[in-house]
Parts: sequence; C-alpha cells; structure tokens
Amino acid sequence: MSDPVDRLGASDPEVDAQAEVDSQAEVADLTEVAAPVRSGGVQSLARAFALLEGIADAGGTVALSQLAERVQLPPATIHRLLRSLVDLGYVGQERSRQYSLGPRLLRLAGESSKRIGVWARPHLSEAVAQLGESVNLAVLDGDEIVYVAQVQPSTTLMRMFTEVGRRTLPHSTAVGKAILAGSSDDEVLALLHRTGMPRRTEHTVTDPDEFLRRLALTRERGYATDDGEQEVGVRCVAVAVPGAPRPMAMSLSGPTTRMDDATVERAAVVLGDVAGRLGAELGSGSSGVVFA
Repeated sequence: MSDPVDRLGASDPEVDAQAEVDSQAEVADLTEVAAPVRSGGVQSLARAFALLEGIADAGGTVALSQLAERVQLPPATIHRLLRSLVDLGYVGQERSRQYSLGPRLLRLAGESSKRIGVWARPHLSEAVAQLGESVNLAVLDGDEIVYVAQVQPSTTLMRMFTEVGRRTLPHSTAVGKAILAGSSDDEVLALLHRTGMPRRTEHTVTDPDEFLRRLALTRERGYATDDGEQEVGVRCVAVAVPGAPRPMAMSLSGPTTRMDDATVERAAVVLGDVAGRLGAELGSGSSGVVFA
C-alpha cells in the first residue's frame, strides 16, 4: 500500500467537482473551523471527531460523498480535515479511495479498554461471588469482539477461550450476539458480509438468516447464549451493558455440565443487574474512564 500522503495527493473526483464552486467558501471556512464552538472547544477538532464517528458508524469504510451526507459538511472541508487525519495515522484511504479508521486509533482504543477492564473488575467480582463461574467483559472494536476483563472463581481449573485481550468475531459468541442485538438487521447483515461467518465448532451458526432468527430471540428475552459455538464444552450467557458509551457486554462462561437452563436463566438476571449498574456509572462519567 502506498504512503498516505502520496495517495491523498492524487486528485479526488468528488472533491474536484466541488472545489471550483466552493473556492471562496473554502477560504472563509479556514477561519471558521478554528473558531470556538459553544462548548468552549475548537470547531475543527469537533469536526474531526465527527468524521471519525461517521466512518465508524458507516461500518469502518466510507466514501467521501457518503461521509458528507452523514456529517453535513462540504466535501472540500471534509477533504482538508481527512488529509490531516491520514497524515497523523488516524484515518486511512483504501485503494478504492474510500476512507477507513487508521491504526493509531487502535492504540487509543486499546489503552481505553485496559482502563475499562481495571475499573470494571469489582463489578465482575460481584457477579462471580453470586454465580460461582467466570465472568467476562467485552467490547465491540470495529467488527471484532475484544475481551477487556475477566474474573474467575478461585476454585476454577478450566482454561477457556475468553482470555483478556483475545479477539474474535461476534457471530459465535454470546457477548457478540448481545451487542449485535442492539443493531438493526440490516446493520447486522452488513457486518456479517464484511467478516464472514467462519465455523468455530460443529455448533457455530454460519447461516445469516438463522443468525437473525436467534438474534430476534435474544432481543425478546434480553440475553444471548453461546451453546458450544465458540468452544466445545463451554456454554455462555451474556447481556449488553445498557447506557455504556461504546457497545459492550458482560458474560458468564462455564462447562456445559454445570450450565443447565436454570443456571443460565439465573445468571441472566444477575448479569443484567450488575451490567445495569456498570452501564449507569460508565454513562454518567463517574468512573473517570475516557472512551477512545
């Protein structure tokens, strides 16, 4: 892949079509973007973050014209801001000339996830004390699930897939389903199209229509399950963390021999209570955790 500066130095048809018409507006906008916004911040900074969020909301890659529709800014203005973001590594440009989130954001997200994990451990420990099985916290990072915290009971002897820092796709995990249940079917299908649905075990759901049917059940009952779909012999139940500033879910994992239906239903209630309090504190900002 070529250097970001070289790629952006090439003519962008969408910008060229707009540039002649907007030439005077661009000059005025150079001073406008540096003007303070009502919150006391800088408008250019607010716009740059709006672009990053717009790219993320579009699923990770987006054309300039689509981004302009999302953020309601002139393409020429967006192009100038994107040049800076690409140079800094926070945005990349694909060969298709679509824009994507850049690698430097991963470092920020990783540090944020570490802080979430440390701060959330007391909440996970509370659930472990009530349920006696391992409890995990995971977030959606791009199109992947990443586990950011885990607390195990002191008596556990079972080493499971859900280790802190482990990344996986959403379709085969309870936490992934719990998070995706908050998205529309169209958004879910778009994600599945991007990631595929690789088979992890003989129980993994690999058909999008069947996955949507199970996701509808997740929405109806308020929790998701993974019945050996990611790891043979392990059953998981998960709930989304409501009100959290980024998509996340809390899950309980245990061997199928101990995770019968009654245990799963009880765990869903306990996890729902703990996740509700966790989400309220994260959403209020009282945790002091800043999300990248």
